[in-house]
Amino acid sequence: MGQAAAENEMVVKRDLKVVAEVRRFVRLVTGQWGMDDLAACLVASELVTNALRYASASDGDVTFRIGRADDGALWMEVQDATCDLPCVQRADTISEAGRGLFIIDQLCRYWGVRPLAGNPGKVVFAVLNAT
Repeated sequence: MGQAAAENEMVVKRDLKVVAEVRRFVRLVTGQWGMDDLAACLVASELVTNALRYASASDGDVTFRIGRADDGALWMEVQDATCDLPCVQRADTISEAGRGLFIIDQLCRYWGVRPLAGNPGKVVFAVLNAT
């Protein structure tokens, strides 16, 4: 019998060093499900980094969640209190920034943004095929 859809959540501190903790969390969760963690860690890193980079201290906490869909796909989402929408940028070949959403777009089955009902902010989500 397969494991029921479970949700795992962590509140992310406003410090880019926390991205390594998010990757450890993703490895732990995907390991429990016997899934490969490389793409999941990359996508989680980019989602969290974007949220931390564009949120201000007054925006409150950033929350990361990870789970599995009924078909075994892996989903991740990051919730923050900013209403700014992410957009894919064209990064030049020497730029160190601007590739995050491009990476997400390449690795995921789909991704998107949904507003929070009744609250300021949004959720950026991504779904990866089961591996």
